Amino acid sequence: MTAHRNLGFVAAMATLLASAPLSAIFERWTWLIQSAVVVAAVAAAAMVTRLLRVPLWGQVLGMLAGLLLALNWLFPAGSGLAAVVPTPATFTHFGELLTTSLEDMRSYGVKVPDTDPLLFIAVLGIGSVAVLVDVLAVGLRKPALAGLPMLAIYSVPVAIYVDSVPAVPFVVGATGYLWLLVTDHIDRVRRFGRRFTGEGRDVSVWEASPLAAAGRRLAVVGVAVAVALPLAVPGMSHGLLTRLSTGTGAGAGGDGQGGSPGRIDLFASLSGQLTQGQVTDFVKVTTNEESPFYLRYGVADDLRSDGFRVRSPSGRPVNQELPDPRGQVLPGVEQRQYRATIEVTRNLTMPLLPTYAEPIRTEELSGAWFYDRDLQVLFSNRENSRGKQYSFDYVRSTYTPQVLRQARPLPAENDLRRRYTVTPEVREVEELVTQLTQGARTDYDKVRAVYDHFSADNGFTYQLTTESGTSGEEIVDFLNNKVGFCQQYAAAMAWLVRAAGIPARVAFGFTNGSDRDGNTYTLTNRNLHAWTEVYFDRIGWVPFDATPTYGVQGWTRSEWAPDTDAPEPTAPEADAPVTPDDPAASAPVDTPGGVEEDVDQGFDPAGAAPAEESPRWPWWTLAVLASFALLAVPALRRMLVRRHRGRPVVGPTVRTDPASLDGPVEGGRPVLVEIDDDRARAHAHAAWEELMDTLVDYRVRVDLSETPRVTAERLAADALTGDESATSAVRLLGRAEERARYARSPLTGEPLPPALDTVRGVLAGRADRRTRVVAAVLPPSVLMRWRMGLAESSSRVVAGSGRLRSRLLRWNPRRLLAGRAGR
Repeated sequence: MTAHRNLGFVAAMATLLASAPLSAIFERWTWLIQSAVVVAAVAAAAMVTRLLRVPLWGQVLGMLAGLLLALNWLFPAGSGLAAVVPTPATFTHFGELLTTSLEDMRSYGVKVPDTDPLLFIAVLGIGSVAVLVDVLAVGLRKPALAGLPMLAIYSVPVAIYVDSVPAVPFVVGATGYLWLLVTDHIDRVRRFGRRFTGEGRDVSVWEASPLAAAGRRLAVVGVAVAVALPLAVPGMSHGLLTRLSTGTGAGAGGDGQGGSPGRIDLFASLSGQLTQGQVTDFVKVTTNEESPFYLRYGVADDLRSDGFRVRSPSGRPVNQELPDPRGQVLPGVEQRQYRATIEVTRNLTMPLLPTYAEPIRTEELSGAWFYDRDLQVLFSNRENSRGKQYSFDYVRSTYTPQVLRQARPLPAENDLRRRYTVTPEVREVEELVTQLTQGARTDYDKVRAVYDHFSADNGFTYQLTTESGTSGEEIVDFLNNKVGFCQQYAAAMAWLVRAAGIPARVAFGFTNGSDRDGNTYTLTNRNLHAWTEVYFDRIGWVPFDATPTYGVQGWTRSEWAPDTDAPEPTAPEADAPVTPDDPAASAPVDTPGGVEEDVDQGFDPAGAAPAEESPRWPWWTLAVLASFALLAVPALRRMLVRRHRGRPVVGPTVRTDPASLDGPVEGGRPVLVEIDDDRARAHAHAAWEELMDTLVDYRVRVDLSETPRVTAERLAADALTGDESATSAVRLLGRAEERARYARSPLTGEPLPPALDTVRGVLAGRADRRTRVVAAVLPPSVLMRWRMGLAESSSRVVAGSGRLRSRLLRWNPRRLLAGRAGR
């Protein structure tokens, strides 16, 4: 029982250590504390049931009961008996937590906050793994299989992170697994008896055995290789060279944007980029459109009480046909086709690609990139934007206020309206929207009323920093303080428009900037921007930028959304530089930021990496060729050995001997003919070894205790029966080996290589196809020799390390102290 308790404790601790990768997902460590409580409850239940000698199925039920009680205590439904014992309402509450956790997965990105649904599903998973590990390691005594449920925990961050998973949590989890294996091994050895070294020396209790020490060293080396190999192999975390050349790959905007392209908290890094003083080039775009609108790359459309969030995109590969919006809108909407070429610098790394709205065809992009028709974004879960160059055709739609007023309100049951008009209940916002839209007859008039509200006449100003409020709602604080930058204006307008019953969302991208060379724009981190998009029936998503123009470099206004601070509506202007005489020149300039790492585990579109991704394809090609070359090594080794064995030829040696008069005469001089016995024996042994390897390759039984003649007769009677030439050949080989082993003079003058070829041909012809293929590609004779050589080398290493350790232990202070204590 003591051993079981010890192993059960180690199994519980190993489970907690294996859950270390979850630290890369949660912002705080609440999950670890709750998981420790659940694992402790499972371990305690297992210990009690084993003390009562309950069978294994009863132990499982006891652990599940402990897991349920711990979950009910950590996530109470408010109806449990004594706050611990579950009731039917408890299971209903757990079901609600599971359902809400799916929504939170789609709403939050890593690192996720400590919400009850996410904590519940994490703790439930770790507790279930604890039950499986205990059953496998303690109940079934198969601790090696316990690594499978532990691996399930590690697969969670692996499924979320595309680039890589932190190495430290992996090392911690691997340490727990190795601890479990070592504990089980020690328990088995202690139950067996005393420990001895390879030389038979008794090992003291305090002294580790040489085999255990070698196992620990191999475990450390294995973990180190598992951590280092993904960093060095291309295609796994982009390779070590890529990491060294690209930096950490984390952060926002120019600092890198690793991770999955699921939900990205596009708002979070906007604030960080605003205060950066260094200007970094992100994108260079060339377009034949004279006055293009903003270049966009992301959309936030999931509104919650704490603001807009990004949902996971889905779509079709961009190398397929993309939807063409022309001809699907109200009459009066002008639509023209343009072409643009994008060059993303190495400073911008994100799983999204900048593009103008409504692209209809792309070039130079692989099937790993997808287009979401609803969000109008290009995304990928396998590649990123760093250093990408691509071209695309797009449609630019322009509207007039008259055309937008023709759009009818969407019905209440319309899916777009249900999805994009969801707003939290904030009384102040509803009152303001009611006041602003009073008397507006069309959706466009309502949107313009909200849009015109964010003007200097109403006290709204642009600042890089926001002011705190006392309302408890950020949206109310902004509407009261009337100070903020682009993300506040875009989110606030989208919120108010939604409150008016009109679909709206927030778009992210780049303004046109001030660095222009003909039709080419160079966009920097100072041009990152956010604006509002409003949906009109039979028209689509129409952009509105409520941010004051003096805070936006390269701002663009339109006829349907003019500059509210201008005396009169102005025509669209692609570039409005601030002059020194302009009083707005001293105002802060909007320098919105880029994107921040965020992950959605539900987003996993399939796609293959294109050949343009250097160094992926060259390295993968080399890896494939290396794999084929590695597979060909055994066959090549077998061919070389066969050729070497067939090389010796036994023949007479002729030398001049003037003293001999009885030998034959050649050229008028007497010669002496001799036979080299050593060469003849070596040739016979080589032919016999080749025969034995051939038997192994074609799965014919080999008995090393038989004499050569017995083996030859057995083969002639069994494997070669019915073929006179083969039976004669194998008897010749047996006779040659027998003479080479036991006779004074070996057999000479017989052609052994042709006999080998005859026997090999008959064995190959009588073997099945699988045996012939294996004998040609992966010869068992070669693999068997390699395994035996590896085993012998390992034994020598273990024995040598044991001898070295025994010598070092002679001077170990612990040994001296142990001897003194014995006296």
